[in-house]
Amino acid sequence: MPDTLIVTRPLAQAGELAQRLREAGRDVVVFPLLDIQPLPDPTALRAVLARLTDFALVAFVSPNAIDATFAQLSAWPVTLPLAVMGEGSRRALARHGVSAPHYQISSPHDTERTDSQTLLLALDLERLRGRRVLILRGESGRELLADALRAAGVVVEQVAAYRRSVVPLDAARAQQLGTLLATPHGWIITSSQALQGLLESAAHVDPLQGVAKLQQQHFYVPHRRIAETALACGLQHIHLTDAGDDGLLTALQSRP
Repeated sequence: MPDTLIVTRPLAQAGELAQRLREAGRDVVVFPLLDIQPLPDPTALRAVLARLTDFALVAFVSPNAIDATFAQLSAWPVTLPLAVMGEGSRRALARHGVSAPHYQISSPHDTERTDSQTLLLALDLERLRGRRVLILRGESGRELLADALRAAGVVVEQVAAYRRSVVPLDAARAQQLGTLLATPHGWIITSSQALQGLLESAAHVDPLQGVAKLQQQHFYVPHRRIAETALACGLQHIHLTDAGDDGLLTALQSRP
């Protein structure tokens, strides 16, 4: 495995993982590919939070959705169940004072597979049939969870809590990316959108060789969907890890 690891998470979420990697003896570069921003107009989010009692369950798609929601909310109703994808979201809830056993929080039983499909297996869909479920997410996202809930007879409402965009490629970032592409490194990619942004940036920095240089890099991804995106883009050195920081660190430690 390359000595240097590139952490590409949004800046606010990159620090903890970078520190753990450094403690494990790795050289780390933080190079965020996505930027998480508040909504320019949170009116719709505030309106739905004002009627949380309308819902039988609220599902958060990510820690970003949790942080953005609680920025608009003073406290969570104790009787309102929540659902999250993984341990990162459980920790985000805990930072806001929401944790078991005081609150009912559903999440995938298999902590090594944390996505919409495994979350569905953890939900009591029969209890939710005919009732309302709120999904809080970014401005864009996959529809799998919402579609599956609707297919089970659940009334679904989705509301954006934050905005996610590719970090602009200014002169300083372009120079840094060019340097990183010059030799093989290990890139930790946790989003298909981030991967697409990296490909576009590499092609912009080096129109002739940028993508070819990316094909010499190693990519560590926590989800099969991201791995499939990488393969479809012609990337070759793809390592699928378990979900979460622990799964990533275990995979990295098992490689020379």
